[in-house]
Amino acid sequence: MIRTLTTAAAASALLACALPAAAQDAAPASGSWSFAFGAATDNRSKDVSKSDGDAFVWGEAEWESASGLFYAGPSFETVKSSGSELEVALDAGVRPEFAGFDLDLNARHKWLIDANPGADDDAWEFTADVKRSIGPASGRVRLQYSPDSIGASEGWTWVEAQVGWDFTDKLYASAAVGRREQETSVDYTGYNVGLNYALTRNLEAELRWYGTDAEVPGEQYADSLVAGLSIAF
Repeated sequence: MIRTLTTAAAASALLACALPAAAQDAAPASGSWSFAFGAATDNRSKDVSKSDGDAFVWGEAEWESASGLFYAGPSFETVKSSGSELEVALDAGVRPEFAGFDLDLNARHKWLIDANPGADDDAWEFTADVKRSIGPASGRVRLQYSPDSIGASEGWTWVEAQVGWDFTDKLYASAAVGRREQETSVDYTGYNVGLNYALTRNLEAELRWYGTDAEVPGEQYADSLVAGLSIAF
């Protein structure tokens, strides 16, 4: 775990220091950079744990074009997968608007650092989000696909519907249910419900419960209450 946090700290320093310098050199018309870092008691993705139920840290940097249409950037998160404790990724996508809906079309390539020899340590993921907000209410439908996942699993699809409500300008609640179909692993339905609270303009706390219908021993598919903290600037 010490090695993981040391490597993550180095990645965090790179995101926090190197990229702002590059952003300062770019003209405003070329776009802008934003940054976010955080930690939580479990690393949950598609409602299952990527850290075997243990705490994790993450960070990301994003460049956005002046129009807001295009974006790209690197990220990292600590995991437990195929002998690796760190996953890094590069994202690129577009965020157009159509008929009152906000779209987010994204391609991600991710790698496991120091995975076991011979392990399948990289993968492509493709995501399409359709979002709509009406007053304090919001909704999102997500479709994700990977032709060959990291590790022993091969292709998979994930379909999720999420609803949310802004109680105040600081307090937001949301709930989601999704279905994952995997070629060589467990098919399951996952669900989560939780609250996000803006402690300051840049600092946010989250408390969320996750569950699945997969009857698999261990922490990966087990129900979990997860607390997290993130900072964005």
